[in-house]
Amino acid sequence: MKTKQPGPLSELIGYAGNYTKLTYISLVLAGITAIASLMPFVYLWRIIKEVIEVSPDYTHATDIVYNGWMAVGFSVLAMMIYIAALMCSHLSAFRVAANLKKTLLKHIGQLPVGFSDDIGTGRLRRVVLDTTASTETLLAHNLPDMAQALITPLCMLVLLFLFDWRFGGACLSSVLVSFLCMFRMAGPSMANSMKQYQNALEKMSNEAVEYVRGIPVVKTIGQTVFSFHRFKKSIDDYGNFCLKYTKSCRSPMVMFTVIINASFAFLIGLTMYLANDGVVAQDVLINFLFYVIFTPIIVTMMNRVMFLSENTMVIHDAMKRIREIMDIQPLPEAVKPCTIKQFDVELSHVTYRYAEDATPAVHDLSLCAKQNQVIALVGPSGSGKTTAAALIARFFDTQEGTVSIGGIPVREIPKETLMNTVSYVFQDSKLLKRSILDNLRIAKPDASEDEICEALRLAQCEDMMTRFPKGINTILGSEGTYLSGGEQQRIAIARAILKKAPVVILDEATAFADPENEVLVQKAFTALTKQSTVIMIAHRLSTIRNADQIYVLNKGTVVEHGTHQELLDSNGLYQSMWTEYQKAASWKVGENNE
Repeated sequence: MKTKQPGPLSELIGYAGNYTKLTYISLVLAGITAIASLMPFVYLWRIIKEVIEVSPDYTHATDIVYNGWMAVGFSVLAMMIYIAALMCSHLSAFRVAANLKKTLLKHIGQLPVGFSDDIGTGRLRRVVLDTTASTETLLAHNLPDMAQALITPLCMLVLLFLFDWRFGGACLSSVLVSFLCMFRMAGPSMANSMKQYQNALEKMSNEAVEYVRGIPVVKTIGQTVFSFHRFKKSIDDYGNFCLKYTKSCRSPMVMFTVIINASFAFLIGLTMYLANDGVVAQDVLINFLFYVIFTPIIVTMMNRVMFLSENTMVIHDAMKRIREIMDIQPLPEAVKPCTIKQFDVELSHVTYRYAEDATPAVHDLSLCAKQNQVIALVGPSGSGKTTAAALIARFFDTQEGTVSIGGIPVREIPKETLMNTVSYVFQDSKLLKRSILDNLRIAKPDASEDEICEALRLAQCEDMMTRFPKGINTILGSEGTYLSGGEQQRIAIARAILKKAPVVILDEATAFADPENEVLVQKAFTALTKQSTVIMIAHRLSTIRNADQIYVLNKGTVVEHGTHQELLDSNGLYQSMWTEYQKAASWKVGENNE
């Protein structure tokens, strides 16, 4: 028997934990507020009725003060109950937002590093931050208003027909006509528009992240923002969609606003119809005045009903996007503990594609790095170098073939053991906005300051430490303490040295280093690669001349391998790449390099 899945709102409220009851209390209090807020109009009607009935001898109006105080009392009571409802809803909403973020981040922490490539970091950030924040606003403010939007119409129907069914029918006529106008905006088509709107925002967010990452390249080659045509197109698409959707809502919104605010016109028409030879009866006048005063509540109520449908769609869309992240399954965990005694790294007939219908990023790829060897992966862009390295660290799982360390497939190595075995230095290493000490202790939380200072020395960071008055306690990214790309890489290498992992992967680790920093980074590599199996990805071929084995990749597979000299003598792809590299290295401004 298929179990019924909870609705988006129930699923969202479920994240409140022990605070769930506060959500329901806030709904009850909001409903009571809706009833209490209508009571002043009853007493106002009684005041109007008494004044007109005793006119012109107002000394007989003995209940005006009592009715006035009752109206004030119910107004204050409604306000106090509503504040209590908001307090309950806010406490619950804050707990929901916190638990939602914790659950998402915990789940993301269990996912392979490569999963964000499919989703996009901009979209992921928006779901974790903006989408969860929207649920907080919805539960804290909109949910009590939604309860009022449901209770108020029921109470209004009673009041509309309690005093005079004819005037009640006139008011209801304006409500029905305005509802038809509202339905054109907030009907089923709005759900699709809401989805398109959120998709456009996510796409723009993703492209913005890629644009920021590519700014150094743009500045280097002197291009303008229009070289990022996808980013510009995402902005244009978002603007065009918003403009188109706004125009589609213009006419029904104008009609809705005019009709709902002109409810009194229906009342005037009915009063004129009920007049007898131009004379309005006393009871008709009393009811007319009451309904004219009561009409603004209808406007408020209809606006809440309109936003009720929008908020429901926001909940559905938010939970759908959160569920998309939560439905991504982590890689299967190895349960059986194992001890890695040898640190040979081998890829055997490995195939991996990022999407089912995509061309394989690596295909039938086989290579081997013996323990304590340094191997290099080179090849044209898109040849599969980074994918191969990522498979070793198990950022993804292969679709075919095996990746093993010490003869043990990485699938069968527990995550903690694998992370302690492999150290990965990325092309663009990110440092936390914490002290240098804290950044290094990520690799080894119990490391002493002496160990950290030694790791920094081996990573050629002594010049930085002497430059900073606070040394290893210097906070990065604040108070004007910023590091260049090469300096960040040396800190990242110091972190890897401190970790002492037996397998080290260097992914274009000198890409952002200037010539001076590159020399220091290369010296840091020497300390890092001692007694480690090293897999190095490089475009600067001069950095891998001394590698024990160089694997040349093209279109996702190994086309040749050997030492630097062996590959030069083979006159293959590597020899061609080396020739082009030498030409680029010797190129100088102002010379004829044709």
